[in-house]
Amino acid sequence: MSTVTVRLDVGGMSCANCSATVEEALDSLDGVEAANVNYATDEGTVEYDPERVSLAAIRDAVADAGYSLVTDSVTVSVTDMTCANCATTVEEAVAGVPGVVEADANFATDEARVVYVPSATDRDALYAAIEDAGYTPVREDDGDDGSGESAADAARREEIQRQRQLTAFGALLSLPLLGMLAAHLFAPGLLPETVPGTSLPFGWVAFALATPVQVVLGRPFYANSLKAIRNGRANMDVLIALGSTTAYGYSVVALLDLLPTTGLYFDTAALILTFITMGNWLEARSKGQAGEALRHLLEMEVDEATRLHEDGTEETVPRDEIAVGDRLKVRPGEKIPTDGVVVEGSSAVDESMVTGESVPVSKAEGDEVVGSTVNEDGVLVVEATKVGSETAIQQIVTMVKEAQSRQPDIQNLADRISAYFVPAVIANALAWGAVWYLFPEALAGFVGALPVWGLAAGGPAAVGVFEFSVLVFASAVLIACPCALGLATPAATMVGTSIGASEGVLFKGGDVLERVQDADTVVFDKTGTLTKGEMTLTDAVALGPAPDGGAVLEGEAEDAETRLLRLAATVENGSEHPIGEAVVAGARERGVTVGDATGFENVSGRGVRAFVDDAEVRVGKPEFVAETGADADAAAETVERLQSEGKTAMLVAADGELVGALAVADEVKETSAEAVAALQERGVAVHMLTGDNERTARAVAERVGIPAENVRAEVLPDEKADAVESIQADGSRAMMVGDGVNDAPALAAAFVGVAIGSGTDVAIEAADVTLMRSDPLDVVKAVRVSAGTLSKIKQNLFWALGYNTAMIPLASLGLLQPVLAAVAMAFSSVSVLANSLAFRRYDPEEDYRLLGRFR
Repeated sequence: MSTVTVRLDVGGMSCANCSATVEEALDSLDGVEAANVNYATDEGTVEYDPERVSLAAIRDAVADAGYSLVTDSVTVSVTDMTCANCATTVEEAVAGVPGVVEADANFATDEARVVYVPSATDRDALYAAIEDAGYTPVREDDGDDGSGESAADAARREEIQRQRQLTAFGALLSLPLLGMLAAHLFAPGLLPETVPGTSLPFGWVAFALATPVQVVLGRPFYANSLKAIRNGRANMDVLIALGSTTAYGYSVVALLDLLPTTGLYFDTAALILTFITMGNWLEARSKGQAGEALRHLLEMEVDEATRLHEDGTEETVPRDEIAVGDRLKVRPGEKIPTDGVVVEGSSAVDESMVTGESVPVSKAEGDEVVGSTVNEDGVLVVEATKVGSETAIQQIVTMVKEAQSRQPDIQNLADRISAYFVPAVIANALAWGAVWYLFPEALAGFVGALPVWGLAAGGPAAVGVFEFSVLVFASAVLIACPCALGLATPAATMVGTSIGASEGVLFKGGDVLERVQDADTVVFDKTGTLTKGEMTLTDAVALGPAPDGGAVLEGEAEDAETRLLRLAATVENGSEHPIGEAVVAGARERGVTVGDATGFENVSGRGVRAFVDDAEVRVGKPEFVAETGADADAAAETVERLQSEGKTAMLVAADGELVGALAVADEVKETSAEAVAALQERGVAVHMLTGDNERTARAVAERVGIPAENVRAEVLPDEKADAVESIQADGSRAMMVGDGVNDAPALAAAFVGVAIGSGTDVAIEAADVTLMRSDPLDVVKAVRVSAGTLSKIKQNLFWALGYNTAMIPLASLGLLQPVLAAVAMAFSSVSVLANSLAFRRYDPEEDYRLLGRFR
């Protein structure tokens, strides 16, 4: 048994009991040999067997104990991965570094995302592991030429340029070979046996043209093949090297008259490498295009900002020099430099690039603004609250990149197939080559009877048994491409998460993207989700006897309604509760003077009381007011009516005298009913949770179209998680939609947690999906993007698997020339990427049924 000892930094400990708790949690893991934790230094060491327990399990055990393992993450670009098997090799190499918690390599993005313990390893160790596996990491300090282009983008640009140059070189030398091949196929005898005027056979001309192609274009495939074999994981480069070398080597031997043959295949060898290299070039270009959405987002950041000094002077400073607390002047038409809050001025701000909202949003003093959004018409002074990597733009980019590294579960199918794919292809090619050599006449008779076009190479009778067996082997090897299978999921996931980001919908991972469309139940928290979350005074109903005229307002005796509002607002003036604030604001809007009360007391869950004009005034629930002797029953009909309208009703009494009833309401958002209807159209059950009373809750539910049986009222914040779990008890997969703060436990308990309307704070840990706007229609948008992405993934997998299912038998039966096999191999990867890139034009506002429903 070989154990590893890792030093850990543990957060959240405050005493010796804490360290003992962490030690017990670690010791309980099977595979942990020893654990020591010191709360004084917030450090610990753990000795474990990596074959029995992972560092990720150790991290989770620390978290389950109520503490945190300090980790860091880095995304490393890897320039020379050529297929999904390469990505798996990189992933395994990095995961084997002591101190690495998680490693995900993505062939579609040419990146590896690594979560590691900084006290146990560092980035240099990660780079070294990638290099030891035979691949090239892009270090953070690589490619920094002052142009502002990232090292990863520079490496991708250089790779595209290299592949283009190789393609041009191969095409230049292969075109004459292609002409010779066409003449041989369609005009036999057109070309003489030797070069005119010489005794040099034309075969040596073909050799002279094909050899540089074999050396220059073949070198990367040979090098990558050796790396793959050394790592014990064959990849597509092995197939290409085998196929092209078979055609080239056979031709060299035949040219030297060491074998009897009817033809040479230098043209085949050269064209194979040229077509495959051209496919790699187009693939690299497509990968670059798939990441354009994120690059465009980053390009929208400003380079400079106008900073205001205390003396009123202005200074132009680079974006990197902006600090939290700086006041920045933003003129009409300029971009807001960073996340902040408006301290002066008012304007309309175009936030479409962050939230997907096309209508400019009004901003005034106290409102939050997002960096890189456009100030439309007024001058704003913004105080910076977040800078650098903490801004919404940077958090969005980080979240989307992390999402692209976490693949959907459906990718596991492709990974399992790819792991055995190349060895199986080689075995199949060897088997069919041998069968054709041993039983040529029987197979030729069988294939000739098939209702397909005749043998592509003319059959063994035309070119000889051994030669035809070699061609079958080369074709069967070349036709099978694991690249298309490896690209099917990550390419579509990359585009889907980018579409979501551009629409203000942030998925935490590709696995989340997959789960969203699998949710069969959506549970909305009412306040702030289906409703605006802002209480408004809607009704003031005077119920007591007419006032005696003792109080005077603006020189006139106040009427019963004015007295009701004055007493209630004066008492609530000392409250910070949203209902109290709504009562005070509503009274002032109606011209009522709000005074000061004494002896204010908030009776939790029941109401408030204070003294106004030496009288005890209570505002709250009927039973609370009735305790003073007030006749609450006289207001029962009024209270019932107000609650049936979806309002929160309360009574007001002064010295045991019923004064009247007030009602506040949290207005339903304009799009709530439309969102509920769209979800129900998909066959999704919609539920609602709220702390309101049953009557008010049902009234709101009726307005938005939620069935009464799906409403749970009077649910306290700490009971929402239990409510979600009870909804899921019958096997339902619930998507909980809340504000991401009070609803965090419920979000975590749900099959999918959605935080809605989080503004500039996009890092919602409890949520799987974060919506930048507080619009319930964005929940529908998230479902549509998820369904569209999964549709593309399934289309890609269908074509990748269908391509191999159809073409491998054709090649094995001798019905496919090696050159055509190479063309088809290159086309398969490019077609999968093209299909994914076509998804970039998808608009979730349109009818998603055009993409098909996958339940």
